[in-house]
Amino acid sequence: MTPPADDDPAAGHARALLRAATRYSGARCLALCLVSIAATGAGLLLPAALGRALDLLLAHAPATRWVLCCAGLVLLLGLLDAVQTVLTGTVDARTTAWLRRRLTRHVLGVGPRAADRFGSGDLVARLVGNAAEAGTTPAARAALVAALAGPVGGVVALGLIDWWLAAVFLAGAPVLALLLRAVSRDTSESASRYQRAQGRIAAALAEAVEGVRTVRAAGTEGRETARVLRPLPDLSRAGHRMWGVQGRAAARAVAVAPLLQLAVVAVAGVLLTRDRLSVGEVLAASRYAVLATGVGVLVGRLAGLARARAAARRLGEVGTEPATVYGTRGLPDGPGRLELRGVTARRGGRTVLDGVDLDVPGGTTLAVVGRSGAGKSLLAALAGRLADPDAGEVLLDGVPLRELPHDALRGAVGYAFARPALLGGTVGQAIGLGLPSPSPGLVREAARTALADDFVRRLPDGYDTPVADAPRSGGESQRLGLARAFAHGGRLLILDDALSSLDTVTERRITDALFGDGPGATRLLVAHRGATAACADAVAWLDGGRVRAVGRHEELWRLAEYRAVFGDGADPDSTDAEDRAVSGDDADPDSTDAEDRAVSGDDADPDSMDTDDGAVSGNDADPDSTDDDGGSRPVPDTRDGTSGESDVTGTKGRSGADAGDGALA
Repeated sequence: MTPPADDDPAAGHARALLRAATRYSGARCLALCLVSIAATGAGLLLPAALGRALDLLLAHAPATRWVLCCAGLVLLLGLLDAVQTVLTGTVDARTTAWLRRRLTRHVLGVGPRAADRFGSGDLVARLVGNAAEAGTTPAARAALVAALAGPVGGVVALGLIDWWLAAVFLAGAPVLALLLRAVSRDTSESASRYQRAQGRIAAALAEAVEGVRTVRAAGTEGRETARVLRPLPDLSRAGHRMWGVQGRAAARAVAVAPLLQLAVVAVAGVLLTRDRLSVGEVLAASRYAVLATGVGVLVGRLAGLARARAAARRLGEVGTEPATVYGTRGLPDGPGRLELRGVTARRGGRTVLDGVDLDVPGGTTLAVVGRSGAGKSLLAALAGRLADPDAGEVLLDGVPLRELPHDALRGAVGYAFARPALLGGTVGQAIGLGLPSPSPGLVREAARTALADDFVRRLPDGYDTPVADAPRSGGESQRLGLARAFAHGGRLLILDDALSSLDTVTERRITDALFGDGPGATRLLVAHRGATAACADAVAWLDGGRVRAVGRHEELWRLAEYRAVFGDGADPDSTDAEDRAVSGDDADPDSTDAEDRAVSGDDADPDSMDTDDGAVSGNDADPDSTDDDGGSRPVPDTRDGTSGESDVTGTKGRSGADAGDGALA
């Protein structure tokens, strides 16, 4: 059941949005309203002029002036109709474009929460289809004024001819009013159902297109098609109901309007026989009766407004999701120290992170590891404020991220993702995305650090190759994403499983380049491989949404449960032949294994639950994925005097272990 408008936040946002859209096209809306009223006025003058011309012709009196007046009114009506058509199209286009820009900025300002709540396909349907329907509202309202002026003017004109004519018409007016009210109410409800069904189809279609290779590989095209089109019966019922409402309204109008017109003409005929009206006045009265019963025009206008109002409400639902609010506090000079204090985050009614405390000194590298569902990607999102915690706070060099301005925060924090979205016209622009004026030298240096320069230069136009025309594997896409992060710079670099699609040789070379040059930016690294975690200064082991332990990788490796996180029991210091080749110069930095040759998207580590570029929602965790004992198993005491080597500290929250146990923080 739809709540009352006053208690419906989406309806309130929709009204505010439409008011702002109307103000944006206010001058054109006013011009459209005036032109429409002028056209209605000309239409109201034409029957009177025709009647007067007819009376003069019947009396054999000079009627040239009135005939020319009728011709002029017809020409004026044609001109005004053309201007009205142009203005309507212009206002609709401008308003739709404004709504799309406004909602797009809002969705990007909200961040991943918008896609989590509505789904990417439904969001696209709202920003494209619903925005176009809602964009017709200002022009429809302006035209509705003229549409109402026609019947009102017709009734007034009937009264000027003879009050009996107006009285006869007004006797049947309540029936028309009830008809119009029912049309508006029923059409709005049907349009809402129709648009919701459209959104569900769009969301399912977006999912199917994104996973098209999986569908083809599984041979489930028919099943997936059926899933996408499952809401089609609802769409059909809503559509039939919507057009049925308008059809019934039109049928009733056809029944009621002619009766009123006949009644007016009959009374006019009686008055003609009594010499109270002339033949021309009877003609004018018949035309005014048609104008006064212009229900067909009003039905169309009201139905269009009802659909536009339903579409605007769907846009208003997006507006109820608050955009991220930034502060004004400056970021002092600092090494990039990252602190998480009592951070708790919930997604989908489940607590993904529970009271996490971490302290990452500036210039150090912390690897975050854990089973699927432990909250690694959500922690990475919180660390750079791609998401906000439900409790606790995240600080960078002592300043809470919520208090930092947008530009200062984004300039200080760089990201690389498992499946980077390479935005921008060319490869070079994709690498320099977000930089005010990236120089070619900076872009190439970042690409060399990410071992992407060689394959980029082999592209048809090198760094000027359009991204869409640049064939690349999953590993090459990740290297371009890493290059973008390196070009960005900043004091905090967050790699959210950004090495998962690289072959062992390339991964080792990139980690050497990233971590082997001494102190630099602070690095937070979500890792799924033991070799990657071994490169970090310290490892934070997440288990059940809490910090199970913090320490060096080789120290934590003594624990069987920690080794189980990586799915093998290999010695962390052992390397295969490919890994050992890193130490030589004969390895091709652009060589890729089968994993790297796979197209990005399905090539990630099967344990990687990270989302795409920035869309970290917390849904990366399998809600059913827990350790056998739910994360409450006792932590072995590994205090051997070596755990104090790590400067990264953390506490377990409420897991019950001593936070000062060296490697097991």
